[in-house]
Amino acid sequence: MKTILAVDDQKNSLKVLAAILEDEGYRVIQATSARQALEIHADGTRIEAVLSDFKMPGMNGLELFKQMNSQRKAPPFIIMSAYGTVKSAVQALKEGVTHYLIKPLDYDELSIVLAKAIREREMARELDTLKEQVRDEEVFHGIIGGTRQMLDIFEIVRTAGPTDVPVLIRGETGTGKELLARALHLESERRDSEMVCINSAALADNLLEAELFGYIKGAFTGAVSDRKGRLEAANHGTLFLDEIGQMSLRLQSKLLRFLEEMTFEPVGSTAARRVDVRVLAATNLNLPVEIEKGRFLRDLLYRIDVINIELPPLRERREDIYLLVDHYIRRYAARFGKDIQGVEPATMQALVDHQWPGNIRELKNYLARGVILSKKKKLSLADLPDFNASSAKTADTLDEAPTGLSSQPGNLTLREMEKKMIRATLAACDGNKSRTAARLGISRKTLYEKIARYKL
Repeated sequence: MKTILAVDDQKNSLKVLAAILEDEGYRVIQATSARQALEIHADGTRIEAVLSDFKMPGMNGLELFKQMNSQRKAPPFIIMSAYGTVKSAVQALKEGVTHYLIKPLDYDELSIVLAKAIREREMARELDTLKEQVRDEEVFHGIIGGTRQMLDIFEIVRTAGPTDVPVLIRGETGTGKELLARALHLESERRDSEMVCINSAALADNLLEAELFGYIKGAFTGAVSDRKGRLEAANHGTLFLDEIGQMSLRLQSKLLRFLEEMTFEPVGSTAARRVDVRVLAATNLNLPVEIEKGRFLRDLLYRIDVINIELPPLRERREDIYLLVDHYIRRYAARFGKDIQGVEPATMQALVDHQWPGNIRELKNYLARGVILSKKKKLSLADLPDFNASSAKTADTLDEAPTGLSSQPGNLTLREMEKKMIRATLAACDGNKSRTAARLGISRKTLYEKIARYKL
């Protein structure tokens, strides 16, 4: 049963209104003053709509609506007035009132208006619920992505996560490889145990060996006591080897032996130790190429690459930039105590068009700096001075590609020059036809015609 709050200082009118609404199946809460209505609204009672007289002592209906909104968002609000004018009705609707009815009431009209207002509110709630569901789907263990590529990756993680097979995560720097490894860990049966991370590129060879396998007292100068390595720390959990392509061949060989036997020897020891660990690895290198160059063991690749996941660079999933910008601006605004509610349209377009060589890590850096520096409610390009310089440099580089055609113009026909210009601009814009057309100063329709003509 829907609950209606009816507000009128005329008690007889209020009783009649309540009786009619109850006959239509509504539950009616009566208030004989705006102050009483405010108290009912403030106590959290679920109210589907408010019917309020306009002219009341102390506080009129429009003022009541404003006060309710200052407490928390008011339900659909319908004002009733015997003193209605076009001007007062327009003013009420501008303030956000749902509807304005003239007394004496046409109860058939009231019934229609009330049912419509309640239904629209229910639809708004349903839409909010759907938005939350979409947002949940787009955020997977802290990874933000709504593109088909990312949703497919999330599905692979859900499928491979519960197994114990090794997974190799490939992707450029800053794409979120460690976050993806953590998602795999959280989807596994090992989620209640530790996930231990080690960056193979961050430590010298001997230090990396000691960190990974541990050591015993006296193994080397400074080893004054036994110390467990990351492998033992990850027992019954997950070990994440970041930048595994940077590991020396000697350590790769030792790691390969561990993966084959699940036993290892700490530095300085000959006693084998056994652990139960799932190994996840990541790299920004092309490991088959590294194998050909003699820098990576083929057998090790076979061991770590049972499941392969490739994270796309940000420039290949530009639609996700909108989600990422919204997420991180809200996060940084809360962290730094700033009242920033988004970005200006031109700024968003510039962020979407940027090449992002540093991927999400680079985007987060710019947004954090911009939120700190901004003095407005919306982030502008002026808040991102370093980004502007970087974008200008990128644009200059892109602009140079087509103009390189002029080195020997006498050797090219106009048709050949146009074909080369379009091909170069398409490449510079990563195949994005809208940006290509804009850069060339032609319509998308014209661009498509020329692509078909030149078979590009």
